Amino acid sequence: MKLDKQEAIIEGILFALGESVEISKLAEVLEVSQEEVRGILQKMMKRYRGENRGIEIMEIEDAVQMCTKKEIYEYLIKIAKQPKRHVLTDVLLETLSIIAYKQPITKLEIEKIRGVSCAHAVNKLVEYNLVCELGRLDAPGRPLLFGTTEEFLRSFGVQSIEELPVLNQDQLEEFKQQAEEEMNLKLDV
Repeated sequence: MKLDKQEAIIEGILFALGESVEISKLAEVLEVSQEEVRGILQKMMKRYRGENRGIEIMEIEDAVQMCTKKEIYEYLIKIAKQPKRHVLTDVLLETLSIIAYKQPITKLEIEKIRGVSCAHAVNKLVEYNLVCELGRLDAPGRPLLFGTTEEFLRSFGVQSIEELPVLNQDQLEEFKQQAEEEMNLKLDV
């Protein structure tokens, strides 16, 4: 099968499905290796970037998805009635970061880290499709385990959790000191 035909097939599949498709499934459909599919995808991604197109192909873990480029969002707003744009408050961002770095994690574990109830925050993050239930912990009460979704990866522009920034020891110490200072201020009041 010619390269043009393979690209057309991949483009058609990604456009029609509108969600991520595993590279292994594309390889199966095209009857080629996953490495060949990755090569075709890299050429397509490069071409989309070079041609100043309104779409891009985004790689998410071992899958790819056709998406609208971020630069087009303001125009999308003009034509769409109410595009989903969720506001992430400090509480939601804090809870989301705990889940992203500690997943799979239970609500109780999140509450131990944050020091306050997290039910509302976790429910909002699930509603926004940034977090999902991964299963249940094999422990008394069988609490739910939570982790991030593909939507989280897309929203934050990373291909996998491994790409999340890592804090160095100096930053951790600085954050601990700030938290202790905040606690002391609250106790003084």
